[in-house]
Amino acid sequence: MNLKRIAVLTSGGDAPGMNAAVRAVTRKAIFEGLEVYGVYNGYQGLIEGDLVELNLGSVGDIIQRGGTFLRSARCPEFRTEEGRAKAVEQLKKFNIDALVVIGGDGSYRGAQKLTELGFPTIGLPGTIDNDIPGTDATIGFDTALNTALDAIDKIRDTASSHERTYVIEVMGRDAGDIALYSGLAGGAESILVPERPEDLNAIVERINHGIARGKKHSIVIVAEGAGSAEEIGKLIAEKTNSETRVTILGHIQRGGSPTAADRVLASRMGAYAVEILLEGKAGRVVGIRNNQMMDLDIDEALDNNKHTIDMQLIDLVNQLSI
Repeated sequence: MNLKRIAVLTSGGDAPGMNAAVRAVTRKAIFEGLEVYGVYNGYQGLIEGDLVELNLGSVGDIIQRGGTFLRSARCPEFRTEEGRAKAVEQLKKFNIDALVVIGGDGSYRGAQKLTELGFPTIGLPGTIDNDIPGTDATIGFDTALNTALDAIDKIRDTASSHERTYVIEVMGRDAGDIALYSGLAGGAESILVPERPEDLNAIVERINHGIARGKKHSIVIVAEGAGSAEEIGKLIAEKTNSETRVTILGHIQRGGSPTAADRVLASRMGAYAVEILLEGKAGRVVGIRNNQMMDLDIDEALDNNKHTIDMQLIDLVNQLSI
């Protein structure tokens, strides 16, 4: 591959660290003598030709910023063959030789389609859900986890002051990592995740056991894909006769300045994406395993996209909440 000019876009839900990744892609590419273009508004901007050349200054003072300065947008048109053909046409119009896509599962599938059309792509895992196969961590997860944990700590202060049970809903439609890790780190009594349905009666029994030994408050963490926090809260209130409140953290988990871990991960992944492009690789996705950068075929990554969770950690939560 004769690599002279690359483009980078962010797609799907924003994740803290995306800006750091764009910065790394841009500066590493320029360091290697390449030209870089940023695509605004994800695949929608790609179809519309909303590409702007990036220089060193374009990505200055963004490593600490949450969200994505390239912005993101839904693009139903890109799901069609005609839409994807327009995207490739725009890439050729701007003389782009390869594209780096930063996003989650849906973004990867878009990159896969471009690869099938013969256009070189590299995927970077940018999603707070930590549900991308082939990597130990995704860009944005650590920040979202710590945002959720900070909220849990604050809510616990109120729960103990008023002797209440709090049901806290965190993000995770198909993946329970935020719920699992924030719940374990926050000392939650129970955690509900999509990967492991739990009998609500067992949760009620655990709370009642705590009340019987003199415990005045409890915290239950629910991933959004594991059930309705409102309904779970009502059930707990009825069966424990304890004052129960429900808090849904929502999109607060997406924003905020990325943690050091996310900035470092994004920087390493962005630079590595450029390195493997220079090696002539394409149709690959970047990951980290045992603290080492690695890459795998995008088809392999998407074929093995069933998310798993460490069930032993859920058992540990139950053991520690006795």
